[in-house]
Amino acid sequence: MKNKRNIYEREVPEKLAKNPVLKYILIAVLLIMSVGTWGWQGNSKRSENATAVGTINEPDMVTVQGGRFAMGGHENANEKPIHNITLSSFKIAKYETTLAQWQQVMGSNPSGRTDCMNCPVTAVSLDDIQTFIKKLNTLSGKTYRLPTEAEWEYAARGGTKSKRFDYAGSNDVNAVAWTFANSGSNTHPVGQKEANELGLYDMSGNVFEWCNDWYDENYYAKSPENNPKGPATGPHRVFRGGNRASEPAKSRVAYRNPFQLGYGTLGFRLASSL
Repeated sequence: MKNKRNIYEREVPEKLAKNPVLKYILIAVLLIMSVGTWGWQGNSKRSENATAVGTINEPDMVTVQGGRFAMGGHENANEKPIHNITLSSFKIAKYETTLAQWQQVMGSNPSGRTDCMNCPVTAVSLDDIQTFIKKLNTLSGKTYRLPTEAEWEYAARGGTKSKRFDYAGSNDVNAVAWTFANSGSNTHPVGQKEANELGLYDMSGNVFEWCNDWYDENYYAKSPENNPKGPATGPHRVFRGGNRASEPAKSRVAYRNPFQLGYGTLGFRLASSL
């Protein structure tokens, strides 16, 4: 075998020397092979990049089992009447969307903070959020969205595990919410207070949260019983949950209001359908 290999190693250079055409054919074959290898490596590199984008820091989602609940409250006129709603199961983010998550997807820092990247993103309009969601969905292959107002309240109340607390997880607002009474006028990193019955954080306090619904003060009186999605149109969207500068009562799970404040007080959390 060794002799045959030696003969081959001698004969190939000799044949190439005697036949220039064969020499150029071999060079062409080697070039084609090298280009093919380079192209495969290039595709591999692009695949690695695509995977890296696909592993973007997506929200930690909690599955909320569907059910029936009494939506609304007694404190304000727009919380009345209390009415029964039935919802299908869905998912909702464990935390408010953070500045770090926003910056990773959008490449911008609307809050203007650099000292607390794990704080909720603020100073974002509904249009900004829809752009964020569209980009995140493209990167992740998922279908994230904003929660409906009914989904938000049901999740804040604890879903099928609800203990009927006034705030999301407790009747002690300080245990679950950052408000003007304890926040030092600052938003705080998500997940620092106690979670509610579903393991959701900051649904009371820290920042108000956008919902997908248009706002109608009298919508509860005519709301569909199954999976309501809010009015077809309106001048404002609903926000929920209280914030770091609001009085504790605005962190109640039943509290609702239309957008009438600066974007600096508003953030959001994501939801998705099952």
